[in-house]
Amino acid sequence: MGSSTALKELQRELENKANDLRKLQKDIGKNHEVRKKYTVQLGENELVLKELELLKEDANVYKLIGPVLVKQDLAEANANVKKRIEYISAELKRLDATLQDMEEKQNSKKEGILKIQQRIQSFQAGKAKV
Repeated sequence: MGSSTALKELQRELENKANDLRKLQKDIGKNHEVRKKYTVQLGENELVLKELELLKEDANVYKLIGPVLVKQDLAEANANVKKRIEYISAELKRLDATLQDMEEKQNSKKEGILKIQQRIQSFQAGKAKV
């Protein structure tokens, strides 16, 4: 009777760890989605910066604010785009650090699941011998 209780406890622990792993994998997927979005935005902003650098100092630059195009100073537009690139780059670094941390947690959870599975198998093998 005690052995079946121990086996059920191991199976419950295995189930909990598997659920934790699934949740972590879902979070990793979300991180990848957000990272992809920021990477696209970074590329777009770098392209805008290159385009702005091609313009002459007296060129007209407009910024879309809601449904209206508002005239903007070229230096101000450059500064805004550079700040945006800086912000996006910082967010990408933060996401990379978070991703690395989550992947380390994922690996440790996988190892924990593997150990529990091995304990269950050895427990069942010992029970089968009896």
